[in-house]
Amino acid sequence: MTFEDAAKAYIEANSPGWRNEKQAVQWTSSLKMYAYPVFGSLPVQDIDTALVMKVLEPIWKTKTETASRVRGRIEAVLDWAKARDYRTGENPAVWRGHIENLLPARSRVKKVKHHPALPYDEIGDFVKLLRGCEGTAARAFGFLILTAARTSEVVGAQWDEVDLEKATWIIPADRIKAGREHRVPLSQAALSVLQSMEKNRQNKFVFPGGQQNQSLSNMALLALLKRIGKTDITAHGFRSTFRDWAAERTNYPREVAEMALAHAIGDKVEAAYRRGDLFEKRRRLMHDWANYCNSPKPAGQVVAIKAARQ
Repeated sequence: MTFEDAAKAYIEANSPGWRNEKQAVQWTSSLKMYAYPVFGSLPVQDIDTALVMKVLEPIWKTKTETASRVRGRIEAVLDWAKARDYRTGENPAVWRGHIENLLPARSRVKKVKHHPALPYDEIGDFVKLLRGCEGTAARAFGFLILTAARTSEVVGAQWDEVDLEKATWIIPADRIKAGREHRVPLSQAALSVLQSMEKNRQNKFVFPGGQQNQSLSNMALLALLKRIGKTDITAHGFRSTFRDWAAERTNYPREVAEMALAHAIGDKVEAAYRRGDLFEKRRRLMHDWANYCNSPKPAGQVVAIKAARQ
């Protein structure tokens, strides 16, 4: 069996258990782009460390995240092939104790790119600006800010995920990056956005797009930023704005703010013991955030020099 055939068989066997169809597309495209040209037509038994390195070395420093995913996918395919008796011996793509000795760690070469974010002390003025904009994109953007959610989560929000009476939005696991259902407490300001959208409800999506039975496009928020002349920031950057505000202007514990962002718990021991989601504490946090967002920065007070001297 060739590596390409093994990869296709692996994807077909495992994709039903993946979060969404997008993963299968990403697996196929990355292997087709980087692995298949090098050893896709070779028998899986013939793939060795030199061939794996021939795939990884050209992209490890420039496309570190992609290279790391490709390595992991090659490893998984070769493990599958071994389990199916198509190859024997050690896996030449395994990281620990092997490839880690041949390539620098991701943390040493990966350049972290932060999404351009608005300073938190300017959020009130920005929200005020949004209120003056017409259209679904402006309402979706306001909701994104008030919930500290990701763009894909907001534009994909559906009415059956929302409980207006309980002021709660439940994002299903297959639409969350961490792969775990996320409950979002809704402030009164966030509820007001939903109530305004409900008056003109068109389909299952809270923020409908231009085409029938479609949601708002991810690009709609970017287009809105361009329209109002805010090209130096991104929609995703408002999660950083929220996180900075929570850290510097409130006394809420770190884990409350992190859970509000639906971040996975990094510590495996802590993750194993934590059962709750700090929902009521997060409700208070989001209420305070909404109040802060609804308070434009006051204009500086002009004081006469003579009065100041007196």
